[in-house]
Amino acid sequence: MKRTIFLVDMNAFFITCEMKRKPSLKGKAAAVAGDPSRRSGIILAANYEARSFGVKTTMTIQQALKLCPALILVPPDHSYYDQMSKQVMNHLSKYTPVIEQNSIDEAWMDMTGTEKLFGSAQTAAQKIMQGIMEELGLWCSIGISSNKFLAKMASEMKKPLGITELQPEDVPVKLWPLPVGHMYGIGQKTSEALNKINIFTVEELAKSDRNKLVRTFGKTALTMHDHANGIDYDPVTSRLPGDIKSIGKSVTLSKDISQIEEAKSVLLKLSDEVSMRARMKQKKGHTVQITLKYNDFRVITRQCQIPQTNLPKQIYLAGAALLDESWNPKRPIRLIGIALTDFDSSSSGRQLSLFDLESKDEQSSPSATDIKDERLQTAVDLIRNKFGKDIVSRASLMKKAPTESEDKDHR
Repeated sequence: MKRTIFLVDMNAFFITCEMKRKPSLKGKAAAVAGDPSRRSGIILAANYEARSFGVKTTMTIQQALKLCPALILVPPDHSYYDQMSKQVMNHLSKYTPVIEQNSIDEAWMDMTGTEKLFGSAQTAAQKIMQGIMEELGLWCSIGISSNKFLAKMASEMKKPLGITELQPEDVPVKLWPLPVGHMYGIGQKTSEALNKINIFTVEELAKSDRNKLVRTFGKTALTMHDHANGIDYDPVTSRLPGDIKSIGKSVTLSKDISQIEEAKSVLLKLSDEVSMRARMKQKKGHTVQITLKYNDFRVITRQCQIPQTNLPKQIYLAGAALLDESWNPKRPIRLIGIALTDFDSSSSGRQLSLFDLESKDEQSSPSATDIKDERLQTAVDLIRNKFGKDIVSRASLMKKAPTESEDKDHR
């Protein structure tokens, strides 16, 4: 049976969420930005009125205001965007249980065999788009294909509120003329490397010698070559709690950071969030990984092994050590991420009770500090679950670090 795959991509998600709760923004050029009060930082999301002036994501606020002096700047509210994202995913689950969330604002759906329930692919896509608009007040574009890659490419072809179908037979006409850098999964660095070997279009990549590509790019070249030819066998995979390979968080900064202490402040907050998620899912990991993206968009990752843990202090100390080793004050960073991975199935047990273990045992145990920390975190979890995650914060985080945009969890 031919597969039917959708990619639902929310249009200008952050600012559209803001327009939903602040109707006065509708019809006006507006953007979610780093630090509106100081008019510093970068644009995180711009609505289509702002885009008509040339305002784009990652542009500095100063640049955006030169293009559009009347631009309304809105500070980011990531907890609100997370809530809206969950509502979107809940809405999509009305149509199929097979949903793979790709980021906070997009997800693949396997709609194979649902024709009798929802009609043709075009009809079902229209129902989904209309439902999201009516129930949530948000806009989306939907790509339709027989595989994930082409559905993703299709979703980018018509925005906002576009429904686009791109099947393998359409690839020579619709995909091949595009610059190779427009392909999903090919970043700036890979695009430049392809250009150096005279591959500039998707067609040129599709017709390149696979073995030659592998010698230059390794095994990832096979996926690139397949994608350029419209081939993708990757299934839509629903994420179950037991499937989690890593738990991570990353942030795009409102301004580039050159001071390591600022970076460590950000890392401390991220470590706390990763720890909270890991404890919620009852996972403990052996590996901590950090990700740094520089202001020239180059990315590095570093990782180290640690004793099994899900405590924020241990995650942070490992991440901070990696940061110390990798830090270059001459290379400002734009994004920081940290992840806990290498989970042991034996760690997926019950969460430690606040009243577990007597103090005498703690004093005699070599891991007494960790036990105390775990009991403290259990108490913090109970308070946060009841009153919200922002009710308890580390004193060192009371002065807000310059973080603005959250990426998806690493899975």
